Order: sequence, then structure tokens, then C-alpha cells
Amino acid sequence: MRRRSLLAGLALAPAAARAQRGDTVFWNAWGGDPRTNDFITWVDARMQVLHGIAVRHVKLTDTAEAVARVLAEQKAGRVEGGSVDLIWINGPNFLAMKQQKLLLGPVLDVLPNARLLDKRLDGITRIDFTVPTGGYEVPWRLARIVLIHSLAAPPRSMAELLSWSSTNLGRFTHPTARNFLGATFLKQALIELAADKPALLLPAANVEAVTAPLWDWYRALRPALWRGGRAFPETDAAQQTLMNDGEIDLMISFDPATAAIGARDGTLPKTARATGFAGGSIANCSFVAIPFNAAHKEAALLLANFLLSPDAQAHAADPGSLAVPPLLDLDRLEPADRARFSALPQLPGLPSAAELGPALPEPHPSWMTAVTAAWERLVTA
Repeated sequence: MRRRSLLAGLALAPAAARAQRGDTVFWNAWGGDPRTNDFITWVDARMQVLHGIAVRHVKLTDTAEAVARVLAEQKAGRVEGGSVDLIWINGPNFLAMKQQKLLLGPVLDVLPNARLLDKRLDGITRIDFTVPTGGYEVPWRLARIVLIHSLAAPPRSMAELLSWSSTNLGRFTHPTARNFLGATFLKQALIELAADKPALLLPAANVEAVTAPLWDWYRALRPALWRGGRAFPETDAAQQTLMNDGEIDLMISFDPATAAIGARDGTLPKTARATGFAGGSIANCSFVAIPFNAAHKEAALLLANFLLSPDAQAHAADPGSLAVPPLLDLDRLEPADRARFSALPQLPGLPSAAELGPALPEPHPSWMTAVTAAWERLVTA
């Protein structure tokens, strides 16, 4: 692959940056998951071997930190040499950057490896929280929301969760809604409980009426949560520690492999497993995007392209790494690349499709903003 060909294909203002050996891509990404952190470390090593380009993981506690940095640079007139080269981004943050013209693009179909994407996943890989990506985002990882537990008969609906929690006081928790996982749990509940479900696919309107069933349910649930709902784990890792220490029996995750890997590695009980919701659970794709003023645009494009390579996707699918299903159509791969996937070891305890239930689309990003703000008001009242 010729390095200069990627930017040359973009119908944008001329880009001065060209990938050079010794460049560093500053990838701003959530830093709260050790397995993802390790994957990015592996990506750095591979990019250095393949292109002589380093990948620096700028660990975020909230993606909005990087978005605010790019916005501040735009307002200051910094149109080149920006501090952020690549962002792991989804939903409201993507919508905000797209609306404010903070992203380079469209870039997806310029990337050679994009032709390998499984077209059956277009509804996930080209749509982010109901918003078409328009090629401004590059998918790299699938996710599904699940419950992690060691129970013989886990709850599989929000009504069952409330009933179970009410008779098992303090044995369930969820991360703060300031964390995307906590916010996603509330959205999962909203999808199940809202009477006007089609409204969730549109920009938030009539919010109080649409979300009223959610908050009626949550007010009943909160006193039964760990510590009476007066405190919440800040991260997924923190709630995993609570489960491994025996403080809780049930938690939420956005990764169906969490239980199997945690049981294997000792970060969760040996009996831990994952179960989806009977009516379906939220599924989405993790994306990366390049800010309009990235200092190393060409190198960032090379990195985004590498994330869609059979090399990177097979490593992400490895149970020793992320254990996530590939985004690629394996039938489109060369035989040697296809063999990478068939040779992967199997991980006992991964949930079946039946255990996960149907995949549900994310609500419009504005609902996440509305739900998070309402939760903040409720718990601080």
C-alpha cells in the first residue's frame, strides 16, 4: 500500500501531513479496560514493525475530554498540527464533532481494508446511534450489553431485575451514568420500559413523558442496589472487583466475553457467565475518527486501515486478547488470512446467540444525553 495514496483520495483541503517513519499517532481512547489497553499496546508494536509508526495511547476517562480539546483548537484557529490524531468515539460525541465539522472525511471507503467489511453488518458499521456515519468513522470492534453473574436463573428483563434485586438487597450495581457503561444500562432499561419506542430512534422530544416509566422503575430499584444506591462504581473494572470480592452477584457489561475471560484470568469468579436480555440487548460498533486538524493525518489513516486488517481483526478475536467477533466477511479473505480465524483457540463460557438474544439498535444520541442528565439530578437530589 502506498502511503500517500490514502490522503490523495480524499476530496478535502490539501493535507500537508504525510506518514514518515518515526511519526507518532496520538490515539485518544478510553483507558478503563485493561484488555483494550493491551490491544492498543499490541497495535503500537505492529504499526512500528509494518510502518515505523508509533501509536501513543492517550488514556481518557471520558471521550468528551478529547472532543473539547479539538473544539478549543478549532476556536483558536489551529487548523493544522492538532494534538489529537485519532479518537475512539461513539454516539453523542460523534454527532457533536460531525455537526461542528471537526472531523476529517469521509475516510472509510478510502481505506483499502474497508472492502473486507461484512456488508451484513452495515446497519452497525455504518450507523452510529441511529446517525449515518457518512464515512467519517471507521469501525473496529463489536459490542453487546449483557448481565454477568453466577446465578442458576438470572433475571432477563428489567421487571425481573427489579424483583431479583428487591429480594437480594445490595447484590446488584451498575457504574455511574457518567461512565458510558452505566449510561448504556439506563438506555437498555429505557428501550424495554418506554411505551413510545419509535421515539427513541429520533432526536429526543417529549423527554419527560417518554422516560417516565424508566424513572418510576429506577426509583424502585435504587434502594436495592449496592450501598443502597448511594454510591456507584466509577468503572467496569471497579464493579468486576466488587464481584470477585463477593460484594455483588450481578453486574452489567458491554462485552459478552467479560465473564469467560474474567473466570479464566481470576478477575471474576470461576462460575461467572454472561446472559443477554430476553427481549434483546443493545449492540453497537466501536469507531475511530480523525480530527480535521490532526497533526499526523496520513499516519492516522494508516492506523485506521490497520484496525480493519485480517491481522488486527484476528488478534482482536483471539480469546487471549479481546475475544470479539470480527467485522470482516471471512469469505472475502485470502485463504491464509481466513486460516488465522479458523486457527483461533476456543474460549469456554462464551455465550451462545440464544443466550444473548436479539441485537437492538442504540437510541438516538440525544437520548443518552437526556438520560444521563436526568440520572445526575436524581442521585444528587
